Amino acid sequence: MTDLQRAHYLASRREFLKTTTKGLGGLALSSLLLPGGAAGASLSGKGNAGRGALPQLHHAPTAKRVIYLFQAGAPSQLETFDYKPLLHERWGEEIPDSVRGNQRVTGMLASQSSFPLAGSIFPFTQHAKTGGYFSSLMPYTAQVAEDLCMVTTMYTEAINHEPATIFMQTGSQQVGRPSFGAWMSYGLGSTNDNLPAFVVLLSKGRSDVQSLNMQSWGSGFLPSHHQGVQFRSGSDPVLYLNNPDGITRQARRSELDVLTALDREQQVHWGDPEIDSKISQYEMAYRMQASVPEMTDFSDEPDHIFELYGEEARKPGTFAANCLLARRLAERDVPFVQLYHMGWDQHGNLPSEIQDMTRSSDQASAALVTDLKQRGLLEDTLVIWGGEFGRTSFSQGRLTKDNYGRDHHPRCFSIWMAGGGVKPGLVYGKTDDFGYNIQENGVHVHDLQATMLHLLGVDHERLIFKHQGRRYRLTDVHGHVVHDLLA
Repeated sequence: MTDLQRAHYLASRREFLKTTTKGLGGLALSSLLLPGGAAGASLSGKGNAGRGALPQLHHAPTAKRVIYLFQAGAPSQLETFDYKPLLHERWGEEIPDSVRGNQRVTGMLASQSSFPLAGSIFPFTQHAKTGGYFSSLMPYTAQVAEDLCMVTTMYTEAINHEPATIFMQTGSQQVGRPSFGAWMSYGLGSTNDNLPAFVVLLSKGRSDVQSLNMQSWGSGFLPSHHQGVQFRSGSDPVLYLNNPDGITRQARRSELDVLTALDREQQVHWGDPEIDSKISQYEMAYRMQASVPEMTDFSDEPDHIFELYGEEARKPGTFAANCLLARRLAERDVPFVQLYHMGWDQHGNLPSEIQDMTRSSDQASAALVTDLKQRGLLEDTLVIWGGEFGRTSFSQGRLTKDNYGRDHHPRCFSIWMAGGGVKPGLVYGKTDDFGYNIQENGVHVHDLQATMLHLLGVDHERLIFKHQGRRYRLTDVHGHVVHDLLA
């Protein structure tokens, strides 16, 4: 065999192995993700159209998209939705050992020797039809109570902010796992080619807030183009999206065409998926140059919409403006929109600071539900409101008649959901009279994640990605669909 023949043979053999292993690997991945073959359903009844890793959904979905209003810092459930009159009756008394048990507390309480009970100083009203309780801090949310599915018995495993936030978003307290939005982008893809499948919006209710770890919306070990794309306020909503001076749109198109041709060459010899991901991101950025300015331009919104969301909706970067932007993204079928509203961490001076937070979030959150409903979008859009854990029923620091603080409490907290196939007007679960432990129907973080995926037509045990020899999923080896929450 000549040197030329040997080189041709090796190249052909290499090509055969690379192409067949890719094909066989794709078939194997498909069988892992969908053991039932073609028995699944889809949004359109025609499969997943190859837009995501799932060729078909596992069952008929009730939700097409998710808007997650994450209240970073952990809102106190005792000042918002979990009414506990016993805490007023026993104001200032020590929390009983039988209630507190041996549950751990944060290091911030290491020097505190007394743990006096503190009831909310804000009055509550019971909703006539749903039976749920709403604080006077949440008047707008109370008005949409019949659209809400309230869960008062969420619980988590993390007791500090960053691991708890990461856990809520990725199913793990350690960084490096894909976030929910990244899993959704990977598994389901998107029907909108001109906007990302996963958009992140940040706002601050107070200026002195903890920063967020970007791993909360990261792609982890999934291809990097599945990570959340952050939209910012200002003239350039997406960083590095615009062409530099001297680069025309036509020149950019030519550059991308050359890169795509080079990518095809590397696929033959190396097949690096991360290069494919980068090319995908470049192409998306090119299309977003046209789509993002139109989508972030609120000039076509009528005055009554700004009145619905509140005047802050006219100020880019506020929570209200981001809620309105989330509705516009939902109209354009962006599958996952994640809002982070920072500032809910009230270890002291809680009565004053929580009023600032609810003023910035209550009206806009309720307006988003109302606006989606009046446009016919709420039926297949799942809206979620909640933080990473709850707050203690005893005071952190000095307790006075009108001032107190609350420490982190992972044992029970409240969230609400709306639309997307959840049961409207439901109040689910029951905590004890001290608001410290769950009595009935606890919902773990993994259970919430499994239920969200179920609403999207996905079996959480079958959306899998193999990484470093192990099969991973959002819920790890845990989680159960909470069927009581489904309409």
